Amino acid sequence: MLNVAIDGPSGAGKSTVAKTVAQKMGLHYVDTGALYRALGYVLTEKGIDLESAGQVEQHLPSLDVELYYEEDGQHVAVNGRDVTPFLRTAEAGNGGSKVAVHGAVREKLLGIQRETAEKYDVIMDGRDIGTHVLPRANLKIFITASAEERGRRRYCERQENGTLNADLEQIIREIAERDERDTKREIAPLRQAEDAHLLDTTDMPLQEVVETVCGLIQEVRQ
Repeated sequence: MLNVAIDGPSGAGKSTVAKTVAQKMGLHYVDTGALYRALGYVLTEKGIDLESAGQVEQHLPSLDVELYYEEDGQHVAVNGRDVTPFLRTAEAGNGGSKVAVHGAVREKLLGIQRETAEKYDVIMDGRDIGTHVLPRANLKIFITASAEERGRRRYCERQENGTLNADLEQIIREIAERDERDTKREIAPLRQAEDAHLLDTTDMPLQEVVETVCGLIQEVRQ
């Protein structure tokens, strides 16, 4: 199986790049962040303190997480309920980042990710794919951009989605806070794998990033 691991901070465009490359290169796209956001979203709905390892771990056994594919791409269901439409909200994003620091959560979702990579040629994006989830991936890429640029992209995305109260400065602050949490967490922190290709996309248009990644995959396939 061909496994491509893409890591990077929030808002760097990992998912957009991975989805586009998957279509061009005939790969299965696995959005690992969606799994964490799904748990964060559902636990928030239940009123659970996401920063309490005890509370989160107590409720995990009651949550059945399923990753599956339909014509429009990847879906995530929790206890049979498709929560995919809610996973790009700020609430789900912050919730996913908070639950990701808990070892029990990462262990619960690790098996789903690895099993998918064993069955299919995949491109998988997240924050610890090349360093922890798929340490033996055929190709590892670390995609990043300045916090300001990532904030601008997220702001434009929310504007396009009709989020009228989107505030650029607030979004940049949220991204900086998530960077802080993700890089300093004790379990599987965000970092670039030693053998990963670094792509700073601050001044790169999407098409150029996609072409670069496709080129790297072609080299691996030769």
